Amino acid sequence: MRWVTYDADGTDRIGLVVDDRIHGLAAGTTLVDLLGDDGSRLREAGERATSSPEDVRPFDGAVLRAPLQPPAMRDFLCFLQHMRNCRAGLGAAAQLDREWEQIPAFYFTNPVAVIGPHDPVPVPPGCERFDFELEVAAVIGRAGSDLDPATAADHVAGYTIFNDWSARDLQAREMRLNLGPAKGKDSSTTLGPVFVTADELAPHASGNSFALDMRVWVNDEEVGGGPMDQMDWSWGEIVAYASRGTTLRPGDVLGSGTVPTGCLFEHFSMSGGDAGEGFRGWLKPGDRVRMRVEGIGEIENEVVPGPAVHLLRTGF
Repeated sequence: MRWVTYDADGTDRIGLVVDDRIHGLAAGTTLVDLLGDDGSRLREAGERATSSPEDVRPFDGAVLRAPLQPPAMRDFLCFLQHMRNCRAGLGAAAQLDREWEQIPAFYFTNPVAVIGPHDPVPVPPGCERFDFELEVAAVIGRAGSDLDPATAADHVAGYTIFNDWSARDLQAREMRLNLGPAKGKDSSTTLGPVFVTADELAPHASGNSFALDMRVWVNDEEVGGGPMDQMDWSWGEIVAYASRGTTLRPGDVLGSGTVPTGCLFEHFSMSGGDAGEGFRGWLKPGDRVRMRVEGIGEIENEVVPGPAVHLLRTGF
């Protein structure tokens, strides 16, 4: 099944995409409301939407929201070649410390910052090096704690595209404090265009993920991408690690991290950084970033001017 959240004449509804049309449920129901069990609630809702929808309209032209508003969001780094590319181009050793292969690294990001698949994206205050990251996200379907990696992926209800918008100059300054990204990752995260149930992607299972192509363009210029099954950590492993010592809840989102060549910073690094040549430049207002993931769909957001920064006593 493929679910969307959309604007139905001023009211947000959740709907099932059937033959290029949206079959909407009653207003007030959210995708998270349909999660939390073995999938029965979602299947029953799909049957209702197919047989007796409250609203029907074309998918094309619909104003789509993010498929869900997650209770919590963790963004992993599952594609280690992405990290190697970023490090090597800046003169750091391409060989990663062994911890990268022992622990699936992640950070918590801001669920309040989630935006829809076609919403404008303001440049974060004070940012001059604005970037995107091409990722896929797993959506947790039922709660779980201390899960076994062998079965943890059974807790994934489905998947969506995840664009981790990044203020690279802010991020670089913050990372010197050794507490991870903060305002560098705090302003916007795109989810969408649809939530695809896990059974839809299961036939494409390959390696640690799925044999599905991921691709990104800026103003119709292809920037990068590659197959999702390059992931060095499996979905089961990252779900299990996220659940260790805590509880994952229905609707929690786990990002895959950036597919190799799927962000500008990686190209900036590989071109030699500030001293290099051939880098296309950072995002600026008016740029349009389009991402496509086979089996899920396509999102496109326009970068727009952001608010002015209110400086602190340090001048930042």
